[in-house]
Amino acid sequence: MKITSLFNNEKTVFSFEVFPPKKDSPIESVYGKLEEICALKPDFVSVTYGAGGSGAHSRTCEIASHIKNNLGTESVAHLTCVNSTVADIDAVLEDFRRNGIENILALRGDMVPGVEPKKDFRFASELVSYIRGKGGFDIAGACYPEVHMEAADEVEDVLNLRKKVDAGATHLISQLFFDNSVFYRFLERTRIAGINVPIEAGIMPVTNKAQIERMVSLCGASLPAKFSKIMQRYESKPEALRDAGIAYAVEQIVDLIANGVDGIHLYTMNNPTVARRITEAVASLL
Repeated sequence: MKITSLFNNEKTVFSFEVFPPKKDSPIESVYGKLEEICALKPDFVSVTYGAGGSGAHSRTCEIASHIKNNLGTESVAHLTCVNSTVADIDAVLEDFRRNGIENILALRGDMVPGVEPKKDFRFASELVSYIRGKGGFDIAGACYPEVHMEAADEVEDVLNLRKKVDAGATHLISQLFFDNSVFYRFLERTRIAGINVPIEAGIMPVTNKAQIERMVSLCGASLPAKFSKIMQRYESKPEALRDAGIAYAVEQIVDLIANGVDGIHLYTMNNPTVARRITEAVASLL
């Protein structure tokens, strides 16, 4: 099933993100968690691109295939291009086809310090265009409500996003954010720029202090005062912080759905308990 078709209905699309285990852990180590997560019946589950350079796609492909073919949930495989040649991408796409994977989230990927990137694909828009030319795949793209960290400003960022959509991205999934007003302003910019594809809001329930510090350092998401006060008050109480983080995420999702967002993409961090509590809290709204 092509993910684009999900947005033709009037309901809010509700999806999850999971990630492969570390290279030194057996891939089966996440299968139990994946089974619990898929039992919540999300519209689809995306699988992040395995770290580690050459051959990194194999775990992504295997997990995406397991989710679709064994657990009965549609999957989206992430694919990065910054360290890939055309031949590398061709091999990955063929692997996806063999495993029945029809949906790809096309990304440039993060630059690795000390590693010279390949020259075949400089931007995600070039990867989107290449995959589209191959045919047979539905292609999603990423977007950044608070502006990509390498963009000069909001204007450059939204123009680059328009290139990605024009190249063939049929829908977009946003980076995480903690202030819904930031997302609404971003939507306004995209619509003014003529970007009219569905856009899912990326929501991450923060369950520990180290997690939020790491994510903010990676993506530059801002922390509203309300959120910061929660972190400060409960940082030494793990259970309370988890509950507060879940409650904050639920509050975000309720507001987003009430304002007619196209979809919610929940960054589960492979945590079935957190995914279940949030799903149960918003199920009647979807």
